[in-house]
Amino acid sequence: MRYGTVTGVAKPVSRVVLGTMIFNRNEQPRADALLDAALELGCNTVDLAHGYGGGDSERCVGAWMLSRGNRERMVILTKGCHHNQDRRRVTPYDLAADLHDSLARLQTSYIDIHLLHRDDQSLPVGPIVEAYNEHVRAGRVRAFGGSNWSYERLAEANAYAKSHGLQGFTASSPNFGLAEQVEDPWGPGCETISGPQKAQARAWYQAEKMPVFAYSSLGRGFFSGRISRENWAQNAEKFDGAAKRAYAHECNFRRLDRLHQMAKDRNVTVPQLALAWISCQPLEVYALVGAANRTELADSIAGSEWKLTPAECAWLDLATEQVAKTAAG
Repeated sequence: MRYGTVTGVAKPVSRVVLGTMIFNRNEQPRADALLDAALELGCNTVDLAHGYGGGDSERCVGAWMLSRGNRERMVILTKGCHHNQDRRRVTPYDLAADLHDSLARLQTSYIDIHLLHRDDQSLPVGPIVEAYNEHVRAGRVRAFGGSNWSYERLAEANAYAKSHGLQGFTASSPNFGLAEQVEDPWGPGCETISGPQKAQARAWYQAEKMPVFAYSSLGRGFFSGRISRENWAQNAEKFDGAAKRAYAHECNFRRLDRLHQMAKDRNVTVPQLALAWISCQPLEVYALVGAANRTELADSIAGSEWKLTPAECAWLDLATEQVAKTAAG
């Protein structure tokens, strides 16, 4: 496993991050087994959210950490302030409410990385930056940032923090991967830095060295290896609406064709190549993966450690028509 660092977090952060959306308190033993496997494989970082499973993702991880006595080995990334059907919720009040819920569910006194799950661009950034700094001073949060925040808003928040002598955003979680997010998977407010039209955003992330916690790194299963252009009709019903809206488009089928071709030539899997592509980008990337078992997670970790040449990466991303015949590894 490769590791990186996030400003504010003293622990190493695994480059592959285990997603927990499928966790359910009624299936705690299943969650325990997957979390045990993750830590054994070197994956010490988990991605959660206040809203996942009605709070069950956090409850499952909290119960597991308590039973194993391993809180200080883990990097907990969770999110709050998601909008609901009644109102937009990116406010200091909602931040405090969601954060205290998360701390109680996780049975811990602090969150390693806390992110705002959505943005509200009608509001100034100052109050939320001030609120986060209060939580840092109180020891409830070590690092904070945005999920689905544009790079312009991240820059605005950090400019405010710098001008006021405060800690700024040190992590971000947009969509990022080889699959281009053609449409918003869950409606307006989803931020991606994938695809040719987002080159400027990626350039900002590279210049700022802002850690990218890449959600839907495999296109919500579009690059799972289970589908191809030929069998999509038989597999489409197995994918949720978000995956079909965002990723089932011709540009991504062309990328999928190339993944299958290279995977066959190299005797590797499609998801492993897709994760190798992510890890070879000139960004500080942490790939969020929704593995369902130890085997899937181990395969993901192995793929993330492979090296692809710039020419191979460009070919997979449709930037060139030819690629050199070199081996992944």
